[in-house]
Amino acid sequence: MSFRLFDAPLREPSQFVGFAGNTIDRQSENRADDSVDQALADPTTRLLLMNGGRLYLKLGNSSLDPWFGAAESQPFKISLADGVLLGFSEQGPVLAVPAGVDAEQLPETIKAIDYRSVYMQGLIDEAAAGAMAQGAALLAWHASHRFCSKCGTESQMRAGGYKRHCPNCGTEHFPRTDPVAIMLTATREKCLLGRGRHFAPGMYSALAGFIEPGETIEAAVRRETLEEAGIRLGRVVYHASQPWPFPYSLMIGCFGEPLNEDIQADLNELEDCRWFARDEVRLMLAREHPGNLITPPKGAIAHHLIRAWVDAE
Repeated sequence: MSFRLFDAPLREPSQFVGFAGNTIDRQSENRADDSVDQALADPTTRLLLMNGGRLYLKLGNSSLDPWFGAAESQPFKISLADGVLLGFSEQGPVLAVPAGVDAEQLPETIKAIDYRSVYMQGLIDEAAAGAMAQGAALLAWHASHRFCSKCGTESQMRAGGYKRHCPNCGTEHFPRTDPVAIMLTATREKCLLGRGRHFAPGMYSALAGFIEPGETIEAAVRRETLEEAGIRLGRVVYHASQPWPFPYSLMIGCFGEPLNEDIQADLNELEDCRWFARDEVRLMLAREHPGNLITPPKGAIAHHLIRAWVDAE
């Protein structure tokens, strides 16, 4: 007899979302202050070059290549002192490194494309997209946390990029991940979707909000749904998570059971919020809705929440 606690699909739902294909062996227990230098001494080391929220890609005959060798990276004014060791792939060490050449100054054989477009257009494979998310989050954290929050002294990168040390007061700072609850409130017949003012035309999505200090995931799901839509929730169940490098979040996807139906939308947060029947949502997923309403793209965890509900008849 199986132990029902671990009864689950062969592939976890989180494995189907964008940025979840990272295959790098992080070897966190082996990180040392000279890890980046050691990696650069290895001729098999590969670099991801990033600048201003963009990934550098080499143009090939039929594909785009995000990987650079250390020597071929030099013309792009890379800052190896600010590079981080992501870990190790089957080919060797992997680094994410800030580059200093703007997109307009790149040669025709290199393009700098923003992270969101890279993932939405499927320009690189799932493993590389996962590595990009890891590197983007770490580099963004270092760029915004250069100074010690305790004494204001400029801190120093340590542990291959997974720590900053203050030489003045000795405080150690570690990369942050901001947890975000994203939830689909649903019954058997309908689900609740909202529309933000910045969304693409016709797009409706699951509601979402940051989890606050001292708050459980379930409590955040209930609070955000009540605040944004006026809907009280009973049961809350976890479905999947997604790393989200904008700049360093973790999306935690849940389903919520509504206890009331009357929507009182916070129009400061949302442009619109309404119930959608299953058949209508199915048309939105297929991009066949008569009113040109759509759901988020396939890589987004909101898409997977909505798809899982539609398919759970």
